[in-house]
Amino acid sequence: MTNQNNQNNENNENNQNNLEKQNFGILPVGKNEDVEFSEELADEADRNAAQRAAAADARNEQE
Repeated sequence: MTNQNNQNNENNENNQNNLEKQNFGILPVGKNEDVEFSEELADEADRNAAQRAAAADARNEQE
C-alpha cells in the first residue's frame, strides 16, 4: 500500500509541475463574479479556495 501511496504522490507532484509550466495568460480574468458553491460537492481544495477568497474580500474591504 505504501508503494501505491508514493506513486500517487509522485503523480500528483508531476501534474502540479505540468500545470505550472502551462501558459494561462490567455484565460479571462474574473472579478466579482457570482459563482455557485456547493459544500456537498466541494473537496479540500475548494474549501481552501473559499477561505482564501473570504480572506481576500476582508482585506479588500479594509482598504
